[in-house]
Amino acid sequence: MTRARLHRYGLHRRGLMAGALGLSAVAALSACGRTPAPTDESGRVRLRVAAGGPADALHGGFYQALAVGAYERRGLNVEILAGPTGADIPALLAASAVELAIGRDSFLPLRLIAERAPVKAVAAFLQKDPVVLLAHPDQPLEDLTVLRGRRILMEPRDQDSFWTWLRARFDLAADQARPGAAEDNLKAFRDDADSVLVARLTDGGPETIARAAGFEPVILSPAEDGYPSYSGLVLAPNAFARDNAQALRNFIAASVEGWRDYVHGDGAKGDALIRRANPDLPQRALDAARAALRAQAMVDGGDAALYGLGAMTPERWQAFADQTQGAYPAAPDWREAFTGQYLPSRG
Repeated sequence: MTRARLHRYGLHRRGLMAGALGLSAVAALSACGRTPAPTDESGRVRLRVAAGGPADALHGGFYQALAVGAYERRGLNVEILAGPTGADIPALLAASAVELAIGRDSFLPLRLIAERAPVKAVAAFLQKDPVVLLAHPDQPLEDLTVLRGRRILMEPRDQDSFWTWLRARFDLAADQARPGAAEDNLKAFRDDADSVLVARLTDGGPETIARAAGFEPVILSPAEDGYPSYSGLVLAPNAFARDNAQALRNFIAASVEGWRDYVHGDGAKGDALIRRANPDLPQRALDAARAALRAQAMVDGGDAALYGLGAMTPERWQAFADQTQGAYPAAPDWREAFTGQYLPSRG
């Protein structure tokens, strides 16, 4: 059996962790010629996949597919590279450090298109973005329409993505956004009963915050209030997808198997690999995340219920682009941000 290697990015941080798509990355991606995937000594196609951040339940189905041999059975040697928060996916792709990447929301593909980078989303394994807003239990927060005037605590990378949608949708003030480190955000949230904290179900955010804060927070889900972002997106450079179409189809088909097993079967094997890549993530957080994935039909609901796991629709992409127009350096053509041609046929 091929030995899977799971490790943190060992690449030059200054060149690959810039946090924004630079001109050099665009040029490198645009200049790609034919890009046949490498093979290992057994003839399996090698695919390195950038997780886009620390390993957690956002990557659960991919790790499950790896753990149960779904990739190997399809002639693939898959390596998932989990790294620090804010990993620069475009630079990793441009440097040929990885063949594929996982995006956490729909902003990244559209931002890539706005920068004229030839990369597309080829599957979306979470039909709902797992981002949530947490509030103190004694606050009158029935929905997202009552956020005005409150401090909204978030990671710095949320300020240029999720926050742009939230602010525009609910007419919030720019100074409500308070980006900061996780530890600082938690302290501010605990101390300020009026504050709201941005978290994610896939890293066990609500469960982790509840234990640290000493109370069960109110959970508001933007996905239930009109936020149309996908998550768990598989991103592929256009040239790579063109020249390795069968390998890409095999990767997506195996990932479908892994996600179905992770959510509805025994996800212990996938969780073991996640925790090997991210030892700081407790099992209880993964258990809470998997329960949320099931309860909210995040993997097999939405478009996936109609068209199969990984499905995306033009209507969702257009809605997202229309609602986030101010988030890009230039107006992106949402039609260029995705393709469904590598997805398995339904059934």
